Amino acid sequence: MKILVVDDDALAGEMTAAVLEDAGYGIVLAENAIEAMEKLNDEAGIALIVSDMNMPMVSGIDLFRDLREQGVDIPFILLTGDAPGPLKAAEPRLDDCLTKDFTLETSLIQSINAVMARRA
Repeated sequence: MKILVVDDDALAGEMTAAVLEDAGYGIVLAENAIEAMEKLNDEAGIALIVSDMNMPMVSGIDLFRDLREQGVDIPFILLTGDAPGPLKAAEPRLDDCLTKDFTLETSLIQSINAVMARRA
């Protein structure tokens, strides 16, 4: 499965990508929401998006909303340094929202498995 990872922090994006690659996923990296939209148009087979919340210009939640407004229904997991509960409550259409912390290595894989099972 191919996953689009969107993060303006190159190191954080590469760390997220490494976790996903170790789990056997193919990765496409984008540094911001605009590049993410380009990658979605250029790369065939992207099955899931994992995006950072806090990015300049267009936030992760705004990227999610823009995609949904355009009819793009690819599963979307938002990563945040803040508490995920309020984001989930504010945007119930999100497939998941996770805290970007030391548990991400396991919580992200568990979330992907749960999201994809719900979408199957």
